[in-house]
Amino acid sequence: MSNRIYNVLFHTHTVSGLVISVALFVIFFAGSISFFRDDIINWEREQPIKENSQMDIDFNTALDSIAARNNLSGRDITIRQIHQERRVMVSATPSKDTTANEADKSRLFFYHDPATHENYSYFQDFTLGEFIYRLHFFAQIPYPYGYLLSGFVAFFFLFAIVTGVIVHWKKIISNFYVFRPWAKLKTVWTDAHTALGLIGLPFQFIYAVTGAVLIIGSSVMLSPVTSLLYDGNSDKMFEDLSTNVKAFTYMHKPQFYEVDVNELVAKAEQNWEGVYASQVVLQNYGDASMHVIVDVKPENDKQFAGLGQVAYKAATGEVVFERDPYKETTYIAAVQDFLIKLHYGNFGGYPLKIIYFIFGIITCFVIISGVLIWVEARDKKINTPFKRKANQWVAAIFLAISLSMYPVTAFTFSVVKLFKDANDPQPHLLIFKAFFISWLVLSILFSAKKDNYFTNKYSLLSGSLFGFIVPFANGLITGNWIWKTFNEQQLQIFVVDAFWLITSIISLLVFFKLKPKAKQNQPKAVKAEYLAK
Repeated sequence: MSNRIYNVLFHTHTVSGLVISVALFVIFFAGSISFFRDDIINWEREQPIKENSQMDIDFNTALDSIAARNNLSGRDITIRQIHQERRVMVSATPSKDTTANEADKSRLFFYHDPATHENYSYFQDFTLGEFIYRLHFFAQIPYPYGYLLSGFVAFFFLFAIVTGVIVHWKKIISNFYVFRPWAKLKTVWTDAHTALGLIGLPFQFIYAVTGAVLIIGSSVMLSPVTSLLYDGNSDKMFEDLSTNVKAFTYMHKPQFYEVDVNELVAKAEQNWEGVYASQVVLQNYGDASMHVIVDVKPENDKQFAGLGQVAYKAATGEVVFERDPYKETTYIAAVQDFLIKLHYGNFGGYPLKIIYFIFGIITCFVIISGVLIWVEARDKKINTPFKRKANQWVAAIFLAISLSMYPVTAFTFSVVKLFKDANDPQPHLLIFKAFFISWLVLSILFSAKKDNYFTNKYSLLSGSLFGFIVPFANGLITGNWIWKTFNEQQLQIFVVDAFWLITSIISLLVFFKLKPKAKQNQPKAVKAEYLAK
């Protein structure tokens, strides 16, 4: 490789990494905690459920409860449960009945609790777990700008990974075994950046690719396909790409059938070994053309990706359509399922979640070390004082925004458990205020201090102190002390409390171990004495 190409790639790697550094840190930090999204939700609601119990509900009773409050005639009703929680998502299309009133011609979407038969709007259902999960792709920014921002950050992250591997290729293995903790700061950060970057390289590559495809794939990557093959008709394209069973024609003949949905779901699950229902759709509800469609997916130990479907005619219970999840899964369904499982790490239980979390935090450190390498490399006497101060400000602001996320997140967990009202119709307001206001305050204070050592040390201290409050607050408010949830096998509640207890202990130990870096111009005898401590 010529020097010119090397320099171009090196500077491209540096610039692309710097431009996305803050956004990328937020994505990975929030995303790492989001691996425990379901546990956080059930911890917050005090609703632990059994593992692998998705869609394990009484559909007949749930439908009766939903129909008692909403006119479902002529609608297509979808019941699904994406995450491991008690509530299910219910959506319904506008009624196809031409005699329906205006209210029935609007869509329905809500969450239904099959235990209490209460319905909740999106904001009534909002939780801290959902907030952190949505933060990792900037959903709090008005649509579609937040989604596009996170998607393009993932794309440029992939670009930074590729250029970084090319730049370091010749020495990437030899440098992996080199770590000089007592050298100058630039060397320390470089060694850490190279070693941890190489360790987390497969993980980072997977997340760069899956993040970019899942977020901007449908809106950006498929736009040329829409133009070339569908003459700009995106609806037709998405219809062809859809994994749903083709819609049955509405006959405009009102006819209500006593359908045992529970029995149909059980039949669909018994069609193939090792599958579970993932979605139930009732097409043309209350019409002679009513059908019940059950989507099933193979368990992870049977097949990594797959989608099976069975469609029953409501009038007779006859099977009118069937797709084998092991042999007939469509390409689109397989790819979609494959990408989602890789990205969310929901196919290996808690051991995989913990591994994903650790690699996510490692990536956060790689991002921080990359920025600090850039700052230290430019802290030279040949640069003007203004440039050196400006670079220091950049590092101070970056670290203030990034590192303060740890105490802010722990603080928000404590606030939610101590002050959240279960009857609050807008719980998201408390979460937004607790998180964003405290984040802004800490970011400003740490930036103004302009002391990276201080920012690092007291982010760890405040984060560990607030983290210790989380399990204590949960036990105090709900009586679910950590030893009680462990003994009663309330695993999801226990995991959240244990998570904060362990991370708080680790960060507190790191806090006490942190020492200011010895200055490079100290006499050798003084420096040796310092290093011996």
